[in-house]
Parts: sequence; structure tokens; C-alpha cells
Amino acid sequence: MHHLHAHLVFVTKYRKAVFTDAVLTTCQQSMESVCEDFGATLSEFNGEADHVHLLVQYPPAVRLSDLVNSLKGVSSRIIRRDHPNQLADLLWGKNLWSPSYFAASAGGAPLDIVKQYISNQQRPS
Repeated sequence: MHHLHAHLVFVTKYRKAVFTDAVLTTCQQSMESVCEDFGATLSEFNGEADHVHLLVQYPPAVRLSDLVNSLKGVSSRIIRRDHPNQLADLLWGKNLWSPSYFAASAGGAPLDIVKQYISNQQRPS
């Protein structure tokens, strides 16, 4: 049994405000699918207009950087495919995400506190 949890934050390229509730829903669904492929669980997800927060439980055999690359790559492709008009005027090229990301082990804080912080993000309508 494993209890590895990471709080991840991904920011859009140039901090462009591209997310609406519908785009965030697509993002969440794509990231849930990626997590399943890695044997991981997306425990919490939310975002604001220019970034997303994730709480991910993942197995020890998975390198977090590999999971992050897949989460960002797959979600970018699916969001660009499903919401082309939403992104066309704000982003150019093939990049949705900034190349950097924030990752912190969530083992020290009670997971309910991390989940509450993520769920309290000001999700756009």
C-alpha cells in the first residue's frame, strides 16, 4: 500500500485567462484519465482562469515528472481539440501550459486541508 500524494499547480502559458467552467471540466476529465493510466488517482481538482490545482495520489513506481508531462501534454491536446475557439485569440502555437509547474508533497499537511484549499479556488463561470 502506498500513500504518496502531491499537490500540483499548472499555469497557462503567459498566465492567459483561458479557463471557463466548461474548459476546466474537460481538463479535469482528461487528467482523471491520465491518472488512471498511471495507476494514480486524481483526488481533488479545481482551477481559476489561468491555472489549475490537483491533488494526486500516485504509486511509488511512477516518476512524478513523467506523470506531470503526461497530464500537461494530454490535457493540452484534448482542450485544444474540444475548445478551439476559446483558445484561438489568447494562445498561439501548440502550448497551453507554461513549461514550469509547482509540486509539493502533501504528506505533511492533513489531506482534508489540501483538498479544502483546492476546492476553494475561484473557479470561473
